[in-house]
Amino acid sequence: MPNQVTYQKTVHVLPPMQKSLIGKLRVKCHGILKNKTKITVMTIAMMAISLAAPTASAASSQDAFITPKSKTSTPPGAANMCSQYRWACSGKSSRQQDSNAILKLAKTVNNEVNRRIYQIDDIVQYGKEDHWTLPSTRGGDCEDLVLLKKKKLVEKGVASDSLLIATVLDLNRNSHAVLVLRTQQGDYVLDSLRSRVVPWRSTGYTFLKMQNPKSLHHWNAILAGGLIKDLPTGSN
Repeated sequence: MPNQVTYQKTVHVLPPMQKSLIGKLRVKCHGILKNKTKITVMTIAMMAISLAAPTASAASSQDAFITPKSKTSTPPGAANMCSQYRWACSGKSSRQQDSNAILKLAKTVNNEVNRRIYQIDDIVQYGKEDHWTLPSTRGGDCEDLVLLKKKKLVEKGVASDSLLIATVLDLNRNSHAVLVLRTQQGDYVLDSLRSRVVPWRSTGYTFLKMQNPKSLHHWNAILAGGLIKDLPTGSN
Protein backbone atom coordinates (compact mmCIF):
# COMPACT_ATOMS: atom_id res chain seq x y z
CA MET A 1 0.00 0.00 0.00
CA PRO A 2 1.20 3.57 -0.63
CA ASN A 3 1.57 4.35 3.07
CA GLN A 4 4.07 1.54 3.47
CA VAL A 5 6.43 3.23 1.02
CA THR A 6 6.24 6.45 3.02
CA TYR A 7 6.76 4.42 6.19
CA GLN A 8 10.33 3.58 5.23
CA LYS A 9 11.51 7.08 4.29
CA THR A 10 12.27 8.60 7.68
CA VAL A 11 14.23 5.84 9.39
CA HIS A 12 17.16 7.27 11.37
CA VAL A 13 20.04 5.76 13.30
CA LEU A 14 19.21 5.44 16.98
CA PRO A 15 22.00 6.81 19.23
CA PRO A 16 23.52 4.30 21.72
CA MET A 17 21.98 5.94 24.81
CA GLN A 18 18.50 5.80 23.33
CA LYS A 19 19.02 2.22 22.14
CA SER A 20 19.77 1.34 25.76
CA LEU A 21 16.69 3.12 27.12
CA ILE A 22 14.32 1.68 24.51
CA GLY A 23 15.83 -1.78 24.97
CA LYS A 24 14.97 -1.78 28.68
CA LEU A 25 11.26 -1.18 28.21
CA ARG A 26 9.05 -4.16 28.93
CA VAL A 27 5.31 -4.56 28.89
CA LYS A 28 3.21 -4.70 32.02
CA CYS A 29 -0.50 -4.08 31.57
CA HIS A 30 -2.03 -1.61 34.04
CA GLY A 31 1.21 -1.45 36.06
CA ILE A 32 4.72 -0.06 36.26
CA LEU A 33 7.46 -1.06 33.84
CA LYS A 34 8.58 -4.53 34.75
CA ASN A 35 12.24 -3.71 35.30
CA LYS A 36 11.19 -0.68 37.37
CA THR A 37 12.81 1.72 34.87
CA LYS A 38 11.23 5.11 35.54
CA ILE A 39 10.16 6.75 32.28
CA THR A 40 9.80 10.48 32.83
CA VAL A 41 8.43 13.17 30.55
CA MET A 42 11.95 14.59 30.21
CA THR A 43 13.42 11.21 29.21
CA ILE A 44 10.81 10.68 26.50
CA ALA A 45 11.18 14.27 25.31
CA MET A 46 14.97 14.08 25.02
CA MET A 47 14.76 10.82 23.08
CA ALA A 48 12.12 12.20 20.72
CA ILE A 49 13.75 15.58 20.03
CA SER A 50 16.93 14.02 18.69
CA LEU A 51 14.85 11.76 16.43
CA ALA A 52 12.31 14.35 15.29
CA ALA A 53 10.98 14.26 11.75
CA PRO A 54 12.98 16.43 9.33
CA THR A 55 10.24 18.91 8.42
CA ALA A 56 6.85 20.01 9.68
CA SER A 57 5.24 19.37 6.28
CA ALA A 58 6.60 15.82 6.17
CA ALA A 59 5.26 15.15 9.67
CA SER A 60 1.85 16.51 8.73
CA SER A 61 1.55 14.38 5.59
CA GLN A 62 2.40 11.21 7.55
CA ASP A 63 0.40 11.96 10.68
CA ALA A 64 -2.32 9.40 9.90
CA PHE A 65 0.34 6.69 9.97
CA ILE A 66 2.86 5.78 12.64
CA THR A 67 6.36 6.55 11.38
CA PRO A 68 9.39 4.62 12.70
CA LYS A 69 12.56 6.27 13.92
CA SER A 70 14.94 3.31 13.80
CA LYS A 71 15.30 -0.43 14.07
CA THR A 72 15.20 -1.69 17.64
CA SER A 73 15.21 -4.89 19.66
CA THR A 74 12.27 -7.25 19.98
CA PRO A 75 10.39 -6.90 23.30
CA PRO A 76 11.68 -9.67 25.62
CA GLY A 77 8.27 -11.30 25.96
CA ALA A 78 7.91 -11.55 22.18
CA ALA A 79 11.23 -13.30 21.59
CA ASN A 80 9.57 -16.61 20.63
CA MET A 81 6.31 -15.20 19.28
CA CYS A 82 7.08 -15.67 15.57
CA SER A 83 8.18 -19.29 15.96
CA GLN A 84 5.25 -20.09 18.24
CA TYR A 85 2.61 -18.33 16.13
CA ARG A 86 3.54 -18.21 12.45
CA TRP A 87 0.43 -16.17 11.60
CA ALA A 88 1.71 -13.36 13.83
CA CYS A 89 4.76 -12.74 11.64
CA SER A 90 3.94 -13.95 8.14
CA GLY A 91 1.51 -13.26 5.34
CA LYS A 92 1.20 -10.24 3.08
CA SER A 93 -1.82 -8.65 1.48
CA SER A 94 -2.21 -9.92 -2.08
CA ARG A 95 -5.19 -7.71 -2.88
CA GLN A 96 -6.63 -4.33 -1.98
CA GLN A 97 -8.67 -4.56 1.20
CA ASP A 98 -11.63 -2.28 1.87
CA SER A 99 -10.75 -0.03 4.84
CA ASN A 100 -14.34 0.53 5.99
CA ALA A 101 -15.14 -3.18 5.98
CA ILE A 102 -11.94 -4.01 7.87
CA LEU A 103 -12.60 -1.28 10.44
CA LYS A 104 -16.09 -2.63 11.05
CA LEU A 105 -14.67 -6.13 11.51
CA ALA A 106 -11.93 -4.81 13.81
CA LYS A 107 -14.49 -3.11 16.05
CA THR A 108 -16.44 -6.35 16.36
CA VAL A 109 -13.35 -8.40 17.22
CA ASN A 110 -12.04 -5.79 19.67
CA ASN A 111 -15.32 -5.70 21.59
CA GLU A 112 -15.73 -9.47 21.56
CA VAL A 113 -12.26 -10.18 22.95
CA ASN A 114 -12.43 -7.38 25.54
CA ARG A 115 -15.77 -8.68 26.84
CA ARG A 116 -14.92 -12.36 26.79
CA ILE A 117 -11.37 -12.52 28.16
CA TYR A 118 -10.70 -11.91 31.83
CA GLN A 119 -7.56 -9.82 32.30
CA ILE A 120 -4.96 -11.36 34.58
CA ASP A 121 -1.25 -10.54 35.05
CA ASP A 122 1.47 -12.90 33.78
CA ILE A 123 3.08 -13.06 37.21
CA VAL A 124 -0.18 -14.39 38.68
CA GLN A 125 -0.89 -16.85 35.88
CA TYR A 126 2.59 -18.02 34.83
CA GLY A 127 4.88 -16.95 37.64
CA LYS A 128 6.92 -14.78 35.28
CA GLU A 129 6.72 -11.09 34.48
CA ASP A 130 6.64 -11.04 30.69
CA HIS A 131 5.11 -13.97 28.82
CA TRP A 132 3.43 -13.32 25.46
CA THR A 133 0.94 -16.04 24.57
CA LEU A 134 -2.70 -16.53 23.62
CA PRO A 135 -5.11 -16.27 26.58
CA SER A 136 -5.66 -19.40 28.64
CA THR A 137 -8.95 -20.52 30.16
CA ARG A 138 -8.07 -18.24 33.09
CA GLY A 139 -7.62 -15.21 30.84
CA GLY A 140 -4.67 -13.11 29.75
CA ASP A 141 -3.05 -9.71 29.95
CA CYS A 142 -2.87 -6.93 27.35
CA GLU A 143 -0.37 -8.57 24.96
CA ASP A 144 -2.29 -11.87 25.17
CA LEU A 145 -5.48 -10.07 24.11
CA VAL A 146 -3.53 -8.39 21.31
CA LEU A 147 -2.40 -11.77 20.01
CA LEU A 148 -5.94 -13.17 20.11
CA LYS A 149 -7.31 -10.16 18.23
CA LYS A 150 -4.63 -10.50 15.58
CA LYS A 151 -5.29 -14.24 15.22
CA LYS A 152 -9.03 -13.72 14.80
CA LEU A 153 -8.58 -10.98 12.21
CA VAL A 154 -6.02 -13.01 10.24
CA GLU A 155 -8.45 -15.95 10.23
CA LYS A 156 -11.10 -13.59 8.81
CA GLY A 157 -8.84 -12.59 5.93
CA VAL A 158 -7.05 -9.48 7.17
CA ALA A 159 -3.38 -9.49 6.15
CA SER A 160 -0.95 -10.05 9.02
CA ASP A 161 1.27 -7.20 7.81
CA SER A 162 -1.68 -4.83 8.33
CA LEU A 163 -1.94 -5.90 11.99
CA LEU A 164 1.04 -4.58 13.91
CA ILE A 165 1.68 -5.20 17.60
CA ALA A 166 2.92 -2.11 19.42
CA THR A 167 4.16 -1.28 22.90
CA VAL A 168 3.11 2.05 24.38
CA LEU A 169 2.82 4.14 27.52
CA ASP A 170 -0.86 4.60 28.33
CA LEU A 171 -2.50 7.76 29.70
CA ASN A 172 -1.14 6.99 33.17
CA ARG A 173 2.36 6.37 31.76
CA ASN A 174 2.05 2.66 32.42
CA SER A 175 3.54 0.22 29.94
CA HIS A 176 0.89 -1.36 27.72
CA ALA A 177 0.44 -3.25 24.43
CA VAL A 178 -2.04 -2.59 21.62
CA LEU A 179 -2.80 -3.83 18.11
CA VAL A 180 -2.39 -1.32 15.28
CA LEU A 181 -4.60 -1.85 12.23
CA ARG A 182 -3.02 -0.27 9.14
CA THR A 183 -5.59 0.84 6.55
CA GLN A 184 -5.53 3.09 3.50
CA GLN A 185 -7.01 5.83 5.70
CA GLY A 186 -4.38 5.55 8.43
CA ASP A 187 -3.42 3.55 11.51
CA TYR A 188 -6.15 2.57 14.01
CA VAL A 189 -5.75 1.03 17.46
CA LEU A 190 -7.46 -1.99 19.00
CA ASP A 191 -7.08 -1.68 22.77
CA SER A 192 -7.98 -3.80 25.79
CA LEU A 193 -8.67 -0.59 27.75
CA ARG A 194 -11.40 0.73 25.44
CA SER A 195 -14.18 -0.60 23.23
CA ARG A 196 -13.74 1.95 20.44
CA VAL A 197 -11.23 1.51 17.62
CA VAL A 198 -9.66 4.94 17.12
CA PRO A 199 -6.86 6.59 15.09
CA TRP A 200 -3.52 6.14 16.81
CA ARG A 201 -3.14 9.85 17.62
CA SER A 202 -6.54 9.85 19.35
CA THR A 203 -5.40 7.33 21.97
CA GLY A 204 -3.16 9.84 23.70
CA TYR A 205 -0.62 7.03 24.11
CA THR A 206 3.15 7.36 23.72
CA PHE A 207 4.14 4.76 21.11
CA LEU A 208 7.49 3.12 21.85
CA LYS A 209 7.98 0.07 19.62
CA MET A 210 6.04 -1.58 16.79
CA GLN A 211 6.43 -4.52 14.44
CA ASN A 212 7.97 -3.59 11.10
CA PRO A 213 5.20 -4.15 8.50
CA LYS A 214 7.76 -5.10 5.85
CA SER A 215 9.44 -7.64 8.13
CA LEU A 216 7.19 -8.71 11.00
CA HIS A 217 9.99 -10.61 12.73
CA HIS A 218 11.66 -7.25 13.38
CA TRP A 219 10.69 -4.19 15.40
CA ASN A 220 11.06 -0.43 15.03
CA ALA A 221 11.46 2.33 17.61
CA ILE A 222 8.56 4.82 17.27
CA LEU A 223 8.74 7.49 20.01
CA ALA A 224 5.65 9.42 18.94
CA GLY A 225 2.28 10.51 20.32
CA GLY A 226 1.21 11.04 23.92
CA LEU A 227 3.94 12.71 25.94
CA ILE A 228 5.79 13.81 22.82
CA LYS A 229 2.98 14.61 20.40
CA ASP A 230 3.48 18.38 20.62
CA LEU A 231 7.26 18.52 20.33
CA PRO A 232 8.52 20.71 17.48
CA THR A 233 10.01 19.13 14.38
CA GLY A 234 13.53 19.76 13.15
CA SER A 235 12.45 22.75 11.07
CA ASN A 236 10.94 24.73 13.99
